[in-house]
Amino acid sequence: MNFDKAFHFLLQFEGGYVDDKNDPGGKTKYGITEAVARANGYKGEMINFTIEEAKKIYRKNYWDSVELDTLPSILRYPLFDAAVNSGVSQSIKWLQRSLKVKADGVWGPATKDAVLKSDSNKVFREIINQRLNFLTDLKTFSSFGKGWVKRVSKILTL
Repeated sequence: MNFDKAFHFLLQFEGGYVDDKNDPGGKTKYGITEAVARANGYKGEMINFTIEEAKKIYRKNYWDSVELDTLPSILRYPLFDAAVNSGVSQSIKWLQRSLKVKADGVWGPATKDAVLKSDSNKVFREIINQRLNFLTDLKTFSSFGKGWVKRVSKILTL
């Protein structure tokens, strides 16, 4: 899967403007939190944040930061979506644990080398397993868990 397809698929879960008092991310639009938008130079009101701005941030912060174009196709979207939903460092930790390498949350040559030598199908399943276990332990699972589980299960249909 390439970035454009991944971004399009992601938008079914990350759309519109939201300001949910139960969401620790606060104001978001297209899944980009106000804090992330500000860190990437956005100065306006979040309600006016555009899809083009969101796409640039997703590409830079969540796709290119882990060099997803260099990974086996089966791993690209699961890692992208995990990075968006739970943070880049956490998604890399799930990957590293599934590879049985040091889980420091840092994308580097040792992790990349281990990925390229791995059984991608096995790594894919293990990332999904770790992610679901992590999500069910979050204190906000009662508010958002149903949506998270649906989101992760959709990855299995790709």
